[in-house]
Amino acid sequence: MRHYKIASIPGDGIGREVVAAGLRALEACTARDGGFKLEVEHFDWGSDYYKKHGVMMPADGAERLKAFDAIYFGAVGAPDVPDHLTLWGLRLAICQPFDQYANIRPTRILPGIESPLKGVEAGDLDWMIVRENSEGEYAGQGGRSHRGLPEEVATEVSIFTRAGVERIMRFAFETARSRPRKFLTVVTKSNAQRHGMVLWDDIAKEVSADYPDVTWDKMLVDAMTVRMTLNPRSLDTIVATNLHADILSDLAAALAGSIGIAPTANLNPEGRFPSMFEPIHGSAFDITGKGIANPVGTFWSAVLMLEHLGQPAAANRLMRAIERVTADEKLHTPDLGGTATTDDVTEAVCAALAGDNE
Repeated sequence: MRHYKIASIPGDGIGREVVAAGLRALEACTARDGGFKLEVEHFDWGSDYYKKHGVMMPADGAERLKAFDAIYFGAVGAPDVPDHLTLWGLRLAICQPFDQYANIRPTRILPGIESPLKGVEAGDLDWMIVRENSEGEYAGQGGRSHRGLPEEVATEVSIFTRAGVERIMRFAFETARSRPRKFLTVVTKSNAQRHGMVLWDDIAKEVSADYPDVTWDKMLVDAMTVRMTLNPRSLDTIVATNLHADILSDLAAALAGSIGIAPTANLNPEGRFPSMFEPIHGSAFDITGKGIANPVGTFWSAVLMLEHLGQPAAANRLMRAIERVTADEKLHTPDLGGTATTDDVTEAVCAALAGDNE
């Protein structure tokens, strides 16, 4: 029997509720499969930890996480702690030292869920968004000086390196090659950003020569929002910078029905460090404690984690369970227009896992 060590970091707000639900589903998944076991260790890092200790996680936090096969993450952010402290103190403090440079965000319309786009049904919107996750606009370079004075200045420097851009482009072309349509759209803004984004475009063209079986095109990021909304069938695999993909993937989730169903994987593809899996929604303090958070994004993130761990059968079984549950409108949480609770959805997914005989 294979054993995998999983670090559970629920974080803040509804992150705690959905990670707890996800772990219940994973336990049901392992019980149904019988061929592997997850050894979960819980970490209480987040905004409450910050209020007690002045840091989001201990100084040796990343070093402690190196021993794990994967990280299962909830959400980060609290109304009474500045957002840049929470994000850089926890999530990015894990992603960057672990070189989780490939962020993937699958998006499609699940059974029983309606897109807000008129006439768009399941199969019409089926995308894989690849986000560069280590540099670009979130490289963390810049600073502030002359604070509080009339001449105060702040800089936020985007960093694009040949190594960083080339590796995410190769990852994106490989991802496109693995999908049936073998089609990639490269998102850019090189008309206005004439250095880093032109390098991005140049490297995309260079890398494309190694993938003659992959058809690709290029879109400016503002035009991309229009294309996603008006012609979703024209897209398949999408690659974009750290900031652009962050924004576009939230739009994609909304077009697929709800940000509550959207998963993500922060991957170190070479396996030198553990990868991290999380729903893309935030801490949502407006619904924290009400028991109505949608756990589907966290379940789908667990699917990505199981795939990454080399358990495709279990991953497929969990995805089937998710789709059976979303197909039932009585099991839709309020973000999907229903009245179901987090527990209702979790219990239904666990029951679907137990009854899966495929």
